[in-house]
Amino acid sequence: MNGRKVLAISASPSEMSKTVRLVEAVLGVLRAQGIDTEHLVLRDLDPAALLAADFRVPSLAAFRDKVVGAHGLIVATPIYKASFSGLLKAGLDALPQFAFAGKVVLPLATGGSLAHVLALDYGLRPVFQSMGARHVVQSHFASDSDFPRGGEDIVLSEPSWAGLRFACDNFVYSLTDDHRASMLGHPRPPNVVRQNGEAGQAGANGTSIGTRLA
Repeated sequence: MNGRKVLAISASPSEMSKTVRLVEAVLGVLRAQGIDTEHLVLRDLDPAALLAADFRVPSLAAFRDKVVGAHGLIVATPIYKASFSGLLKAGLDALPQFAFAGKVVLPLATGGSLAHVLALDYGLRPVFQSMGARHVVQSHFASDSDFPRGGEDIVLSEPSWAGLRFACDNFVYSLTDDHRASMLGHPRPPNVVRQNGEAGQAGANGTSIGTRLA
């Protein structure tokens, strides 16, 4: 898996939230397989620049470039009121229309109970598809009861995390050079180009996902 880069994007409310712990457990598995990983937390970005999609701000420009340069993306969010977080919505809206083109995406979410599980497939998956993702693997939702008490690390070898291990396996397989993996999802649209680093700046005038070309 040399040369493969995976960027994890989390809309985490705090440094040690369940969402962060879930992402770090997955990244640990990927690192053990030699995959280059990075964890980007949206709350660390300049909030005014994020809402205005102002890519003149270095942190936001770096966010865009890291997304475009990744082979795979892990997108993780807490679920509030049956939907993904507003912070994640702002982050996705700021990106170019086809920022996910040609990429494999693993959606992850955390929430109080399984009542929110459908938010992943009904809320997030259509957004990823609209952004050109090649393949969106099976998502995974972790409820509060899934996490060990006292803030201990998640151990994916435990039986209770079998579903997350399966999602990780599918994600890793989809990152490979296996010719069958290349047929999954959508290829990168041939007419998508980036011009002079201006991709995604349309968000500043109020346009949203689905209306911008990179």
